[in-house]
Amino acid sequence: MRRDRLAPSQLKGPDMAKVAFIGLGVMGFPMAGHLVTKGGHEVTVYNRTAAKAQAWAETFGGRAAPTPAEAAAGQDFVMACVGNDDDLRAVTTGADGAFGAMSRGAIFVDHTTASAEVARELDAAASKAGFHFIDAPVSGGQAGAENGVLTVMCGGRPEDFAKAEPVIGAYARMCKLLGPAGSGQLTKMVNQICIAGLVEGLSEGIHFAKKAGLDVNAVIDTISKGAAQSWQMENRHKTMNDGKYDFGFAVEWMRKDLSICLAEARRNGASLPVTALVDTFYAEVEKMGGRRWDTSSLLARLER
Repeated sequence: MRRDRLAPSQLKGPDMAKVAFIGLGVMGFPMAGHLVTKGGHEVTVYNRTAAKAQAWAETFGGRAAPTPAEAAAGQDFVMACVGNDDDLRAVTTGADGAFGAMSRGAIFVDHTTASAEVARELDAAASKAGFHFIDAPVSGGQAGAENGVLTVMCGGRPEDFAKAEPVIGAYARMCKLLGPAGSGQLTKMVNQICIAGLVEGLSEGIHFAKKAGLDVNAVIDTISKGAAQSWQMENRHKTMNDGKYDFGFAVEWMRKDLSICLAEARRNGASLPVTALVDTFYAEVEKMGGRRWDTSSLLARLER
């Protein structure tokens, strides 16, 4: 939906900030839009594909910048949501990266799902340069981004979080500080570990119900009122039962996240046998052609 354009003077208020948003994928595009439509902020965007940044600017009335550095210059906050650790380094400390142009006292908020290691690395670089860093991965998927109801898990300093939280609130239903730099990424790992086991359990339950000749929808309607209830059960059981997987959080993205979880577990000594097993199941789904299928496609593996 196009937003009626307003002059900056019409948007300005006591809570308005100058914000840059780097990365306009399926998550970043609507998140940046909420900063304008719900937050009333003055927003500049950067995307690796310039046409997408221009399309965003035409839709929301903001400004597109040709590099991360130009997007970040003079901003109060710089948000990012890119693919992985390497992408994040490229748009922050790489050539024409945001870190080379940020103002002293500004705050960089990273919504990428990345490693805790890179979060701590960028926090140290930001501190050295005189600005601040918060790692803030999100949960809620594309629908959560589009509806502005994401869960945001943050790591950083309390005083920086207090300043950033109202801005993040434009697209968040829940936003919490979990500890120092890296804590947001570690919490996102916990989130993905829990989801992996839940989806496999739900897949096996539906598979079992079918083999037993039960009415799957009636079964789920019953057990979802008890201890087995979960977001995955409520939101995915019907599409799973219908064999529909062409939407939602992609298998390849989940495998990226689980690889981060397993790497961190090797560092901290945590035992993740179920997570490791589910990751191998997702690898099988990829071999079935399901790289971009929704993560609930674990059921498809059982029904081959």
